[in-house]
Amino acid sequence: MARILITEDEDSLRSFVARALRLDGHETHEAADGAEGLEKLSEGAFDLLLSDIRMPVMDGIELAHRAHSEFPAMKILLMTGYAEQRERADDLSAKIVDVVSKPFALPDIRKAVASALAG
Repeated sequence: MARILITEDEDSLRSFVARALRLDGHETHEAADGAEGLEKLSEGAFDLLLSDIRMPVMDGIELAHRAHSEFPAMKILLMTGYAEQRERADDLSAKIVDVVSKPFALPDIRKAVASALAG
C-alpha cells in the first residue's frame, strides 16, 4: 500500500493513527514535530504526509510548504482541532488534499487517508 509519514506532537494520537493505518496495510513512519517530519521526509519517498497543524518547533503549515516545495508529487493531508488553524491552511489549498478536523473517529481518518491517496 502507501508509505505515510504521520507528524503529530501528541504521542497517543500519533500512535493511534499509525496503528489504524497499518491495519489498512500502509507503512507508517512517525515524527513529533515539523522539523523532525521534514528530516524524515528526506530519508525516503513518501506517498502521503499526514500532519497536525499546531506543533512545536515547526508547525504543519510551514512543513506543508516545505514538503510541497521539495516533494511536489507527495500528497499532503493536514489535521487540526483549532478553527483558526484550519483557516490558516486556506492558502495551501493548491498544495494539500484536505484538512481533517480533530477530534475525529478512526473511520474518519482512515477514509480521509484513502481519499487523499486515491485523489
